[in-house]
This record gives sequence, C-alpha cells and structure tokens, in this order.
Amino acid sequence: MLEVHRTHRAKILNYSQVEDSLNRHGWSASKLWNVANYHSRQVWEETGEIPGHEELKNELKGHDKYKGLHSQSSQRVLEELAEAFNSWYSSDDERDNPPGYRKQNYYDQQGRRVHEEHPLSTVTWKQNGIRHDTKNNRVRLSKGANHKEHPKAWEYILVEYETRPGVEVENLQQVRAVYDQTKERWELHLVCKDEIETPDAPGTETAGIDLGISNFAAVAYSTEDADLYPGNRLKQDGYYFPKEIANCDDSSGDRATRLHHKWSERRTHFFHSLAKHIVEKCIERSVGRINVGDLEGIREDENAKSKNWGRHGNLDLHGWAFDRFTSILEYKAKVEGIEVMEVSERDTSKTCCVCGREDDSQRVERGLYVCESCDAAFNADVNGAENIRLDIDEESNSESTGQLSGDRSTGWLAQPGVYLYDLSCGFQPQREVVDSKP
Repeated sequence: MLEVHRTHRAKILNYSQVEDSLNRHGWSASKLWNVANYHSRQVWEETGEIPGHEELKNELKGHDKYKGLHSQSSQRVLEELAEAFNSWYSSDDERDNPPGYRKQNYYDQQGRRVHEEHPLSTVTWKQNGIRHDTKNNRVRLSKGANHKEHPKAWEYILVEYETRPGVEVENLQQVRAVYDQTKERWELHLVCKDEIETPDAPGTETAGIDLGISNFAAVAYSTEDADLYPGNRLKQDGYYFPKEIANCDDSSGDRATRLHHKWSERRTHFFHSLAKHIVEKCIERSVGRINVGDLEGIREDENAKSKNWGRHGNLDLHGWAFDRFTSILEYKAKVEGIEVMEVSERDTSKTCCVCGREDDSQRVERGLYVCESCDAAFNADVNGAENIRLDIDEESNSESTGQLSGDRSTGWLAQPGVYLYDLSCGFQPQREVVDSKP
C-alpha cells in the first residue's frame, strides 16, 4: 500500500458567520510571525546562528501572541518561519534578504507613518485542532485561547464547506484557511490521507534526468529516446515578477503580496505539469526506474565550493528550487509504480556517454557536446542525462563501463524532442506552442 496526501479546495458556505473569526486568526498568525521574526533576527545578531523551529517553540510558547492560535497552528507558523530563514541562509545569492515582517505601513503626505496593518496569513489546523463532520460537510476548528469566548460552543469555528462534485473528504489530516488576496475571500484547503495499492512498474526500461539552467530538465531513456524541457517560462517569470515587486511602494503591501503569490503559484504549476508530463512519457516507454541528478552537482564545483554561474545564472538557479521539483516527481512516479533515485551529477556534463572519455573541453558551447575521441556530437544536456541514467546499468551489471554499448545508435542523443510550457495546456511539442506572453 502507498500512502498519499491529497489537497482539496473548498468553498466556505457560511462565510458571513465565520469571516470575522477567520480574520482574527489570520491577523494573529501575522503577529506571531513578526514576533518570531524579530526574535530570530536578535539571535542571529548576537550569535550568528538562526534558531530552529524547536527552539522557537520553546522560547515563544508562553508568549501572548502564541496564544492567538491553537497550539499546533502556532507551531506551524514557527515552522514556516524557520524554513524561510534556512532557505535564505543557505542561498548563495547576496541579493537575497531574510524573511520580512508581515505588515503594511501607511504614511501621510509628509512621509510620517500614520499606522500599520497586518495581512491575513494562512492558518493551519492539524488533527488535534480539527473535528470533522463528514455527513454534513462541516469542520470545527479550535480557536486560539485569546479568541475564545463563553459559552463553550463559541470556542471553535464551525465552517460549512463545499468541494467540487465527486470529491469525498475522508481521513482529514490538516485544514488550511487561505485568504485569496484577489477575491478578498477565505477558502479552505483540506489535506486528506489516502492509501492506494502500489501498482507494478510499467516495465524494466530506465531513464535519467539532468537538471540545469538553460534546459530545466533533459531526459534520456534506455529506449533510445530523449526529451528537452527548456525553462523559458520560469526565466521570464524570474525577471518579470522581481521587477514588478521592486516597483511596489511597499514590499510587504497588498500588491507585492499578490505578485509573490502569483509567482509562486505559476512556478508550482510548472513543476507539477513537468513532473506529470515526464511520468506519462515514462509510462509510454515502460520505464520502471528514474535516476535524477542531485543538487550537489549543480551548486558545487569539483572542489565542493559554490559554483558561480554569473549574475543572472545564480538568480535563475536560486529561483527554481530543484529539490522541490524532485520531490513532486518522486510522488507522481510512485503512484505509477516507478522508482526515483537521486544520484550525483559530478562529472556527468564533461564525460562522453558513448566512450567514457572525460574532458572539460569537450563541451564546446552550450547545447553542443563534441568528443574528440570517438567523433560523437550530440546535445550536451542529453549527454549528461544519459550518464546519469547509466548509473542504473552500473548497479545491475558489475562489468558495465558506464558507457553506451556498441550495438546502440547515437542519433537520438543529437535530436531530442523539445517540449515548451504553454500556460493554457501544459507542455506541448515546441512547434505547437505559440504562447510567449510574460
């Protein structure tokens, strides 16, 4: 059996009855974020280290703002902040800033701050804070201690919801109240646990995936096929949204928040669409295992130091979250019975997958790989993907040399299929994609 988690969006039916309570809890989540953010910055200045989520919980569990939410909801806010600080701390881009405060300042004509407002942050309830009425499609969400009134019936928020037709909400694990800035309305995200039968693998063929900057993913199959997935859409968004956000009067204001949200949603949709497309191609080609290059080969050089891809390259790389894509791919592949393994990318880009010769100069320019030893010429990213795939053969055959056998053709290495991302219909063959809008 395979355990999977599914998230269902739901409309709130008794909105007027619960809006005020949700607003107060969303406001409390922002206040707790700001208190924890201030504490984390103080610790950073004094010690040079960032407190983890467990340290934050121990430090702030007695704070008045912690009591604005159910205890598990407060814990989730602190976990998110710790994750955001760790992401900033691990970044090699000096232009990145630590997580900001969740507030919007308002100024008078003389530039003096008149007052500040806090946005409505997402509030997460875990199992201890949820009571689910499956027959009537209702959830009881525990209030924070600061928002409880008497009698006892007012100590929770009773939300009536409606999902899309055909969705059954069972084994509810989490409820997230998410405020849609565009619609100016709350909605519920219901996270459910399902157990499904793990299917047999589609076959015994293999695939290798090379992650990169120009082409987000290059895929080489043992069936003598190869596909490229350029990252044009991600790159366009990576330049467009930061500029628009920088032009906002307040970096934590409503417009900037909406832009951040839209950018994140588009990137997430890209990752899901790409993973789905690759898994579908693997099923068509009877693939039972996928090797994916891990991040170390991308972010570090041969001396284990951070690579410098140039000013724009570093910006692109940091924005793409390869690890997130890999986790999405792994999940979607498992549902189809396909195994996903991460392997080192070290030296895969400069090693000829045909003869095994290793030479930095063989990659003569981006997109082209020429081997002086065997006179092979093919796409450089597909060469890297094939080397990653060949690790599978090395595991199953101790006599393998880590190169293509002599009875295999190499033409497919030079002419991979190219799929571009279309905003309306996902990945399509390059010749069919005309969408170029930012």
